[in-house]
This record gives sequence, structure tokens and C-alpha cells, in this order.
Amino acid sequence: MSTLGLIRQFASNKTPSRTALYDFHQKQGGKLVDFAGYWLPVQYSDQSIIKSHLYTREHGSIFDVSHMLQTYLKGKDVISCFESICTADIKGLRNGTGTLTVFTNSAGGILDDLIVNRVADDVLYVVSNASRKDVDMANISSAVSAFKTHGKDVSVQFLSSDDQSLLAVQGPNAVATLQKLCSKDLSQLFFMNTTTDTIAGVEGCRITRCGYTGEDGVEISIPSVKATHIATALLDPNIGKLKLAGLGARDSLRVEAGLCLYGNDIDETTTPAEANLLWLVAKPRRAENNFPGSEKINAQIKNGVTRRRVGFKMDPGAAPARQHVEIYNNEQQKVGEITSGCPSPCLQQNIAMGYIREEYKKAGTEITLKVRDKHYHSTVSKMPFVATHYYQAPK
Repeated sequence: MSTLGLIRQFASNKTPSRTALYDFHQKQGGKLVDFAGYWLPVQYSDQSIIKSHLYTREHGSIFDVSHMLQTYLKGKDVISCFESICTADIKGLRNGTGTLTVFTNSAGGILDDLIVNRVADDVLYVVSNASRKDVDMANISSAVSAFKTHGKDVSVQFLSSDDQSLLAVQGPNAVATLQKLCSKDLSQLFFMNTTTDTIAGVEGCRITRCGYTGEDGVEISIPSVKATHIATALLDPNIGKLKLAGLGARDSLRVEAGLCLYGNDIDETTTPAEANLLWLVAKPRRAENNFPGSEKINAQIKNGVTRRRVGFKMDPGAAPARQHVEIYNNEQQKVGEITSGCPSPCLQQNIAMGYIREEYKKAGTEITLKVRDKHYHSTVSKMPFVATHYYQAPK
């Protein structure tokens, strides 16, 4: 999907909300668009989307992701409550660590993908998609109410972007720059670890080592009244080389990293097995067989699926393949459909991902993509398309 198509898909029918950095984005030359009900920058006047993408890979960028839903759940029964609606083994996580997981429905379809952090035995911090905010809030609230009805100890707090903002700081220089503004040793904060610290004099900021670009980086949850202060501090050329980046670069970065966008690559009709996301279904949870749709997903694990999400690399000169482009085999039979695609600034060729019939999933399989009534040769490819640089803990 093109950046313009992405914006159109996620535009809301109501007046967009403003993040705490709305005025800051305008002053910095941000081109603001309606995305998931918020005014957010698609790019900035100092860089094209391609240059911003490459700058993130080479140096580092700051993304305003305050539109995301941030949630805290508390109580001694909080882990069993949250496990009742997702596929993660939260019981098996150490305090201060997190994991990517999915909410599923009774048919095994994906309601949303999200990150859940086990802050303590009785505290979870969750970040989920803005486009699924209403669905997620209803899903979580329903689980909490059900547990409370049975006398369990659990409560939920959905944070408003008016009160709490979220910045993603991504790229090779991201953490080194942030380190100069906080006191904790971030070299001990590994991928999918979370902590709190003072940032640029602002107390109580949550730092989670994760991101949506394939690069090392963090997401920092900060008081909205201090969002401009912290963003300005991170941009100080005396401490680093970070620049602001927008939705355009964020989308092409995540495609290169092989990461899913909800509504494109996963939705309520796709299961983790079909989406090539079975690693999100923890083995203890498969054995327990007690999350929504577990029977269906366990059956797919045992018996297989008929389609699978895979990557594609297009031949030089081929037109970019966007969402809904059809996939054909050599006999000109339709065998799948593209869900996301873009020109890769790093590879300098067009890449895409989509669902293809199981018998064609093997890397190296030759297929064609039908773009505007013309067929272009392409090859099934492993993902990620470019190497990731997550800051993993020593083994």
C-alpha cells in the first residue's frame, strides 16, 4: 500500500484528535494527516520519506506514536485475566520483560497485535493499535468484568493521549542519545525489557526496548505536558544526530522488517498460523488450550493451513505491488493476494508481503503479480527483507 493509500485507509470519519506534539510538529515542518483518528505527521519538510527512512537506518529518528492505546492492568489476578484473551505466556515472563502477542476471537482470528509487559506480579503495561482502540478496550474491559464477577482482584486503566504520550526512538544512535538524558544504564535494558527512569529531568517515564522498524530502539511513555520538552531534548545536536520522522518512513521501515500492519496483513479473518506468527502462540498456552480460538489454532498447528503470509521480491523494472494486487502461478491461476508492499529504499527494489496458497510458500518460488492488468515476475522471499538489529540479551 502506498503512503497515500495507507492514510486513506486509516482516516477517521470524525474530527481528528491532536497529540500533545501537534503544535511542535507544525513548527518542525511536519505535514499532518488524519491517521487512526489523530493528526500525525506523514513526513517533515527537511527530508523526503526515502531519506527519512535511510536516516533512521543509518542514524536514528523520533516518531510520535501517541495515538497508540496505552493501558495498565493491576491486581493479584491480572496475569490470568489477561491470558484469558491473548496467546502469550505471561506467567513465564520475568518481571520487567514483555512480549508481542495477539488477541484472538473464538474462530482463532486476530483481533489485534500488541505488546504486553509484565511490570510486576500484579502490574501489566500494554501498548496496542490505535485503529483497534475501541475493540481492544471492549475486549479488555469484558475480561476484567468477568474476573471481577467471580471475585477476582483485577482493574484496568486506559491512558488518554491528553495525559500520556508515546515516542518511538529508533535507529543505531537512538539509545546512545537517550542515555545522555537519563540515569539508568540502558546497556542492561535488552530487547523487550521495560523500566522507568527520569528523562531530561522528567520523572516517571517508562522506557521499553522495542519498536516497529527492525532497528534497535525504545518506546518511551511520558507525561503529555512534558512531551515537547523531551522531544526537543532528544533532538539537541549536542547530544546526538536524531531527526523527526513520520508515518511514511515508519511504514516502509516496517515492511522491510517484515512486520505486520493490522488491517492490511492481519485481521479478524486471519489466524496466527496463516499469518506466519505461530511464535506468538506460546507452547504452554497451546498445551493449556484455553485462549479464544485455541481449538482452531491447535488444529492448524497439527494439520496445517491452506494459505500463508510470505514475502516477495519483484524483478527490476516491475511496478510496485500494493494491497489487493493478485498473485498468480506460472499457469496463470490466482494463488494469493498482496497485503502490503513498497519500494525498498535499502534494497532499491520493490518488495511486498501477502498470502499465498501453502504449496507456493517456499522461498525461491517464482510467481507473477498482476499490477494494473500487467503481470510482473516476482519471487517468494524470506522475511525480514533487511537484517534486524534488536538488542538481544546475551545467551
